[in-house]
Amino acid sequence: MSDLRRYLPVYKAIMKGDWESAKRLLAQDKSALTAYVTANNETLLHRAVGTHKAIDFLEKLVELMPWEALALRNYPSETALCTAARLGNTKAAMILVDKNPALLQMKNNDGLFPVHLAALYAHKETLLYLMKATIDHHHPTPYADQYSGVRLLVHVIDSGFLDVALDLVQRDPDLATFIKLDNGDYPLLAITKKPSAFPSGCRLNFWQRFIYSRVPVKLENYSNNPNAGDIENPNAGDIENPADNCQWPKLHVLLAKVMELVTPIKHIREEKLRHLQALQLVKCLCQGMYSFSDYYGTGQFFENAYLESARMGIHEILEELVDTIPDSTWYMDADGRYIFQIAVVNRNENVFNLVYQMSEHKQYITHFRDNFNNTILHLAGKLAPPHKLNLVSGAALQMQRELQWFKEVEKFVIPAYKEMENNAKKTPAMVFSEEHKDLVSEGEKWMKETANSCTIAAALIATVVFAAAITVPGGNNADGLPMFSKQIGFIIFAVSDAISLFTSTASLLMFLSILTSRYAEQDFLYSLPKRLIIGLVTLFLSITSMMITFSATLYLVFGHRKGWILIPVAALACLPVTLFVSLQFPLLVDVISSTYGPGIFSKQSDRSFF
Repeated sequence: MSDLRRYLPVYKAIMKGDWESAKRLLAQDKSALTAYVTANNETLLHRAVGTHKAIDFLEKLVELMPWEALALRNYPSETALCTAARLGNTKAAMILVDKNPALLQMKNNDGLFPVHLAALYAHKETLLYLMKATIDHHHPTPYADQYSGVRLLVHVIDSGFLDVALDLVQRDPDLATFIKLDNGDYPLLAITKKPSAFPSGCRLNFWQRFIYSRVPVKLENYSNNPNAGDIENPNAGDIENPADNCQWPKLHVLLAKVMELVTPIKHIREEKLRHLQALQLVKCLCQGMYSFSDYYGTGQFFENAYLESARMGIHEILEELVDTIPDSTWYMDADGRYIFQIAVVNRNENVFNLVYQMSEHKQYITHFRDNFNNTILHLAGKLAPPHKLNLVSGAALQMQRELQWFKEVEKFVIPAYKEMENNAKKTPAMVFSEEHKDLVSEGEKWMKETANSCTIAAALIATVVFAAAITVPGGNNADGLPMFSKQIGFIIFAVSDAISLFTSTASLLMFLSILTSRYAEQDFLYSLPKRLIIGLVTLFLSITSMMITFSATLYLVFGHRKGWILIPVAALACLPVTLFVSLQFPLLVDVISSTYGPGIFSKQSDRSFF
């Protein structure tokens, strides 16, 4: 403690970036340059690197320090370069490497080089510099040996730097072979934990999908690997969008530049490039593992990655693995479940949809039972994982999605298996009812609350427009006819008022039918969603026509020879309609899409799968 107090003034000068004070104190006590100034055995250099402040200060400090002092280690046995890599201080790393390049090859207690730490803590700029510096200082690769190379590749993949990972694999295809880290991880398994890096894990809306399919993206080919190229077209040297072959190159270049300036389009373009990099990386990893001489020795590596991809829902990896080793289709997990059973349990429709790309072998997928004698229909009867249920809005729609899964799986099950019991003496239907009992109650509550709120709104609208039909604007003449009956505004008033009354009444009846429904399991599939759709659509029409009715009334009463009054009235009338659309329209779209849309089950591509 006394030594730490001795160096406290110079330590404070370092933290403040006060070079003049630090220089004076260091001149008085030169031992401070190599002394430990914290309880974690950090030197002044460690602290200066960690401040991220004045680089000039760090340069002057390094000039004063002897060459070997730069290699001093703190409590985790890390040099100052390790600290710079951990914190992403690239400029500090440059200064240290220029003074002592040997720091690049000094590990910490965990066996990590500075380049590993930069990758582990996701500092891309620092990582790229350290990789280049390692190669420039007489090292053929940015790592010391094959094990540390695989470790670096895994850390790079974990941090999401797929372009760097692809570069590493194409520089050294041996990184994809048989080496497994102490924690059991390896590159192919690491990429299976990044579902968002693949198209199947990216959730885009309609406009984003439209831009995604048309934005030009090009994946550069590395000259040192002739096998790197277009995933979808192996004969091509680069992966690019067809728009790159435009007949008007100048227009295309201009369009590309405009796209770079539009942030949403730029983001989608980067996302698409990342997907292409992930697909190419998987291809390189599979080819590298397959080329390993011990074909059967790599089976466990393929098996773990295959099953993990099924759990994570990454069908792109599964397709590549089956193309590499067709027998991988029959890998099973510890519970005796194949990939389609795993897909059903985890509700990964992207994986289950591979059945539509299979040959006649798909007839066999429903014949297998797991270690608990569950058929694939039993597994479909189990409740989906919470993170999958939460992707659907509302308990009623969640129940509908569960029923859709059960019905879809039932199509592939032979009749004898539909009533088969598992080890617990339960049929698939019994499993479904038991597992979804709480969800049915939550769905009933959600539907009733929604219907009750909308019923009040529909009843109020019906009351208002009915009263408006009796007390017409301007009153009646001596013959009992409305005063404004011959004006166009009155015709608009009468028609819109009638539409509002009829639609609000229809909406009221629909929501009342929801409130009085029996709420059986099967009702959530079509019956209840259909009523909700009709109720919301008619409610929207009633609100819109009611606003038209009110606007026409204002114009008839106050707008005589004042046409300008139509503008503010129309603008204000749009306000409640716009609010309703913004608040309820997303729900309406979700219900219509889930009930009458194309659904989540379909053939994804023409690529054959076993």
